[in-house]
Amino acid sequence: MSKVFTLEDVAKHNTKEDCWLIIGGKVYDVTKFLEDHPGGDDVLLSSTGKDATDDFEDVGHSNTARAMMDEYLVGEIDASTIPSRTKYVPPKQPHYNQDKTPEFVIKILQFLVPLAILGLAVAVRMYTKSESA
Repeated sequence: MSKVFTLEDVAKHNTKEDCWLIIGGKVYDVTKFLEDHPGGDDVLLSSTGKDATDDFEDVGHSNTARAMMDEYLVGEIDASTIPSRTKYVPPKQPHYNQDKTPEFVIKILQFLVPLAILGLAVAVRMYTKSESA
């Protein structure tokens, strides 16, 4: 069974001599890897004491890099100690009317145009009936 750490526990390991990271809910002691990290030790040091999963995934690490992680694994993170992310909710905005025509004008036209077409069709029909008579 692996050891479970809190975010506070991990945050204490934040120096070049003692560097821990959280990636994918697991805790890694990457102190011995700092000098060998292709992106430099600053990248790892900047991610200490927080969930570095997004930073890790954004880089697009290779399968080889992912396999190397096992040797640095020291435990798991207690998920209840990591602040939950708030879901982005876009602000409510009024409907965008691209041509800037007021809504009421559009509604009136939607009613009047078909009515005008119907009236024109009836008038043409009445006119053609009177012509043929």
